[in-house]
Amino acid sequence: MIDFELPGDLVALRDRVRAFVDREAIPLEARLRGEPPDPQTIASLRAKARAENIYGPQLPRDVGGLGLDWRSVAVVFEAAGRSLLGPLALNGAAPDEGNMHLLHEVASAEQIERYLRPLAAGEVRSCFAMTEPSPGAGSDPAMLRTRARKTSGGWVIDGEKWFITGAEGASFAICMARTSEDPSGRRGATMFLVDADNPGMRVRRRIGTLDHVTPGGHCQVAFERCEVTDDAVLGEVDEGFRYAQVRLAPARLTHCMRWLGVATRAQEIAIQRTSQRTAFGKHLSEHQGVAFQLADSEIELHAARLMIWHTAWMLDRGEHARHESSMAKTFVAEAVFRAVDRALQVCGSLGVSDDVPLGLFLRESRPFRIYDGPSEVHRMAIAARLFRRHEAARR
Repeated sequence: MIDFELPGDLVALRDRVRAFVDREAIPLEARLRGEPPDPQTIASLRAKARAENIYGPQLPRDVGGLGLDWRSVAVVFEAAGRSLLGPLALNGAAPDEGNMHLLHEVASAEQIERYLRPLAAGEVRSCFAMTEPSPGAGSDPAMLRTRARKTSGGWVIDGEKWFITGAEGASFAICMARTSEDPSGRRGATMFLVDADNPGMRVRRRIGTLDHVTPGGHCQVAFERCEVTDDAVLGEVDEGFRYAQVRLAPARLTHCMRWLGVATRAQEIAIQRTSQRTAFGKHLSEHQGVAFQLADSEIELHAARLMIWHTAWMLDRGEHARHESSMAKTFVAEAVFRAVDRALQVCGSLGVSDDVPLGLFLRESRPFRIYDGPSEVHRMAIAARLFRRHEAARR
């Protein structure tokens, strides 16, 4: 049974996070117009978040976090997401957030000390290197072309990676490489922990993109005779695709949580503006054409929140929630963009200007319909599961 009443301590934490974002993060947003926040800004925000005991809500207590369940994380991340700097301040932004979850679930004790603890402490950044340039793996991981060959001392990795978020300046990468053949192409991959100073790993370039707030950008990364030892293997050999699911389902959902906060903030800006601005003898909010747009956003954001909470509840119960996370990711990504776009539209020239962050939100949120699986791929997977269930029931 899902209880929609939030516990008092969670409400208090949510309100503290919201107040922190309003006081500490939002005033710094002007720095995000053309480039990511500098490391000093992020470090300062994280120090303040620690002082207020709101740092790392999704992190287990044994690595310095608050140890919240997914349902509680959803509430807190939405509050943090009201500013693009909020999740960074709490060390709950991609790709580090997903990598920390994966490491906690799969890494050895030695790997936890070497990689997870510094990452959880905010001392380093990381990246997840799976996507490849065509004809390699993209929306279809089975097309993975990067190879890792076993040697007497460990492994040698060769391959090209594309659009690796956060790679520039990352301390290490989690690299997915094929280690054995499988007729379906969906088995036989292994994850490797590769230090950034490994001479066989090189960031070729930072790719120019529509969005630009993510530290480290999106990069093309080469692995050329990249030698690693056996203790670089994350988890077990040939189990990389299974571990990818451990990472991806929660990571998709936390993306939704954070972006819901962005859309909620956009809605607040639009409500304030339309309640104050007059045209044709009355406030904009009294014009039906404006009011209906904000009503549509309110409906969609409420539905998005319920989808996130339901999927988080399933994860807390130990369920994979693959189907539900795909539905949530597809719906939320599209609802967020529509809400931000409507907010910008009803704010008119103010919405287009840099005096409010709606243009920034629009630019940053648009790629979310592609990242972590395009909407079309999720719809294809959702439909395939529907028909498999129908066929199973028919039989």
